Amino acid sequence: MATRHSLFSMHGLADRRAARRPSAYPVSTSKKIPSSAPSMAYSTNNAAGQAVQNIINELPQLLAVAIVDTTSGMTLASHTNSPALNPDTAAAYNTEVVKQKQKAMAALKLQGEQIDDILITLTNQLHLINLIDGGKKFIYLAVNARDTNLAIARDVLRQQVDLLK
Repeated sequence: MATRHSLFSMHGLADRRAARRPSAYPVSTSKKIPSSAPSMAYSTNNAAGQAVQNIINELPQLLAVAIVDTTSGMTLASHTNSPALNPDTAAAYNTEVVKQKQKAMAALKLQGEQIDDILITLTNQLHLINLIDGGKKFIYLAVNARDTNLAIARDVLRQQVDLLK
């Protein structure tokens, strides 16, 4: 397939095929965003987008942040400064971390306890999951361990709780 595509490109056939394409299937003419550019998937017109913007304002060096629905694992808003870290993918996997911890707490019959946050420490990064609204949503934050104070990061996330309830 790659050979066929390169032959079409080499002989200009791809351009001729595109010219015959019906207008119902427009070709995108927008420029591709460089992979080093931040990726934003939020609008400040809703609470989740406002929370993401507030977190970015307080922690501009963050690697990624996402507001996540725990039931579905879908992001309500997300942002990344790192092309290597997709917050939507991280949200899906961290949803499973949250659900498994909730199951473990139920199995252990930890009455009157709830998860405030889950911290995952990596060699160079901190990943913080702050649960909101009884665990229905969570904020996922990834930061460089050397550039960010954990106490400040936790405080910044806690400040968003009322906005997201």
